[in-house]
Amino acid sequence: MRDRPSATKINQPDPNVRRILERAELEGIELIRFLYADHGGVIRGKAASRSRLAERLDTGIGHTVAMMAMNMLDQLQEVEHLGPVGEVRIVPDPSTYVPLPHAPGAAAMLSDLRAIDGSPWDACPRTFLKDAIGALAGDGYTLMAAFEPEFTLGRRLPDPSGGPDRLLPIDDSLCYANSGFDTAHDYTIKLIHALETQGLRVEHYHPELGAGQQELSVRHAPALRAADNHVLYRETVRGVAMRMSMWATLAPKPLPDQAGNGAHLHLSLWRDTRNVFAGGDGELECFIGGLIAHLPALTALTCGSVNGFRRLSPRSWAGAYAVHGPDNREAAIRICSPLGESGEPNLELKPSDSSANPYLSLGAVIHAGLDGLRRKLDPGEAVGIDPDTRPGRYPRLPTSLDEALDALEADELLMEALGPLRRSAYLAVKRSEAVAFSARDAAYECFQHMRVF
Repeated sequence: MRDRPSATKINQPDPNVRRILERAELEGIELIRFLYADHGGVIRGKAASRSRLAERLDTGIGHTVAMMAMNMLDQLQEVEHLGPVGEVRIVPDPSTYVPLPHAPGAAAMLSDLRAIDGSPWDACPRTFLKDAIGALAGDGYTLMAAFEPEFTLGRRLPDPSGGPDRLLPIDDSLCYANSGFDTAHDYTIKLIHALETQGLRVEHYHPELGAGQQELSVRHAPALRAADNHVLYRETVRGVAMRMSMWATLAPKPLPDQAGNGAHLHLSLWRDTRNVFAGGDGELECFIGGLIAHLPALTALTCGSVNGFRRLSPRSWAGAYAVHGPDNREAAIRICSPLGESGEPNLELKPSDSSANPYLSLGAVIHAGLDGLRRKLDPGEAVGIDPDTRPGRYPRLPTSLDEALDALEADELLMEALGPLRRSAYLAVKRSEAVAFSARDAAYECFQHMRVF
């Protein structure tokens, strides 16, 4: 007869749960947000009170399946199995618990969407990235990654004529100009403190090219943590601005006449403790070959909005051509030179922005790169010029969300990786956004993206 567990063992709380409960009480936390990213790229969630947190860490919070068929305009799309009938659970990852300095009394955890029985749900984006990481590990690799986001800082003002609100940038300083540092100084210092409090290690900061445009980078991390970090980064950038009666947006093109905001994705591939991109075994070239082969389809996930393709244009350093090259900032894939003798080489994927769901984006990039490794794909010639100076020679990436979605539907590898429910929901949501914005002008499109992202 199997021994029955002792009462002491039954009632002994999980150490991670106990740690979070103690922190929440010590830090005066009353609400803990369980956050996830949806197919529209929007960060959504529900919050548990501190009094129910121990229970909710185990059970999650109930949630309708329909939310994964909602687009960024809060328009519900008809997707089989994602209607009014059906329930999932928002289940937090205790290892991601952080206080929210810009929201005193609140904390957050990144979450998975799980079936009622606790099993992974087929439409959960975070699970998609976990599966991609698992596939990479099966071939002996791990991936380090970091998003390099830009955002526009200013104030949101009503339009005198009754149109959409407009964004008034905080300044019109020049790119990297010291005056830009001074104008945004108070905000930037508060933002850095907030990010560091959440465990995001700030690397660099500077004022960028566009009016009110900022760039602040955080340190790389293992792939899942990198995507989690980007969710926290996005929400903190906006939250700190709101607390200061300002407005920050990571939308790709919030101001049509100004430089766009990217979220360039930096990647390095490791086997044990060795960065294989630094070796001469061809893994760098094969990984790039996989990215090049799937780039048109990838843009539907890495530049996942109508507004993202307003940014993805030639001669804007957005990587509008499916080419690669050492330190070529007009190539879609830049091979970055290491910093110093001890620096590690990495790749920069430039057609990437913060309107994308970071879990789907990074997961798809992993699947594409792994395909290149497995099939030993040739990336073609390295390009050392601006590809736009040779018309017709180099392949242009999709110029619209619809065109990118067509490429995604035609990409067997990525469609298979997404799976039936996730791909049908994503395509429905994104097609609906393309239709909605095609019927309106640029001002409406830019306003909605500025508001949401």
